[in-house]
Amino acid sequence: MHQGKKSIKIENGGVNCLESDVADLISDVFSCDKNKIANVSVLKKGMTNRSYLFEVNNDKYLIRIPGEGTDKLIDRKAEYDVYKTISGKGICDDPIYINPDNGYKITKYLKGVRCADPENEEDLIKCMKKLRDFHSLELNVQHRFDLFEQALFYESLRKDIASLYKDYEETKKNAFQLRNFIEKHVEKEVLTHIDAVPDNFLFYVNDEGKEDLQLTDFEYAGMQDPHVDIAMFCIYSLYDRSQIDHLIDIYFEGRCSFQNRIKIYCYIAIAGLLWSNWCEYKLLFGVEFGEYAIRQYQYAKDYYQIARSEMEHIDG
Repeated sequence: MHQGKKSIKIENGGVNCLESDVADLISDVFSCDKNKIANVSVLKKGMTNRSYLFEVNNDKYLIRIPGEGTDKLIDRKAEYDVYKTISGKGICDDPIYINPDNGYKITKYLKGVRCADPENEEDLIKCMKKLRDFHSLELNVQHRFDLFEQALFYESLRKDIASLYKDYEETKKNAFQLRNFIEKHVEKEVLTHIDAVPDNFLFYVNDEGKEDLQLTDFEYAGMQDPHVDIAMFCIYSLYDRSQIDHLIDIYFEGRCSFQNRIKIYCYIAIAGLLWSNWCEYKLLFGVEFGEYAIRQYQYAKDYYQIARSEMEHIDG
């Protein structure tokens, strides 16, 4: 995930602003001398990676460099396979370069780019249509993103360091109790983004001068119930319940079943626990996420209660 994006400009930075291995890679990919790499700036420092903007022959590109501890969090071979699977499907531009071993990735820079605004109704409608279109392709890969197993895996990365939250074990137990309901109501699994948050929906100006939309950053993508992506958008945006229900209505175009709505509440609970554990692991590297981390844990607690309460109104 990429909460807390920051722009840090290095005015007219040259190749010396890059680490030597990064400069060497760019030089190799574009078959150019390193002194041809110009106008380097740190475009963002996100939750998982950092990205540099640079120019070669007056064309702009981005290079993604995985962040601290990321090698434990991301399966780069799986990510590579996802990009092969979505290639040419109109979801996003194909990477110019992607390394399945270390996660370095180079992409074309998009003109007039902006992230989706989770408070803008028009953006939400366009994002949910993009998400539906992606899900409707029903793409398949060989790996699966299991929310419950990943939550346990992120927890295990802390080793013998206890959670910051005193009621963690109870919260985990409750969230895991939702697994049976989820499994009973999953209709199908397809390639799912998993990190379908506003920052990964990019509006930009295409070659025809019109606004277009990409869904990007498929680091966590794998086989899953596509409705997980709705939950992820909500909790990253720090939505309250009314906003969550509204986004669900947009995605389903007003036709969401009661069972699916409860299932998404369940996903919010386990996903909140998962990203809370993720944040606690990153904290070991001195990377803090403040309110975002606290709110993820609160989603785990609150939406267990909300889901259980709503289940009382249906049979099984």
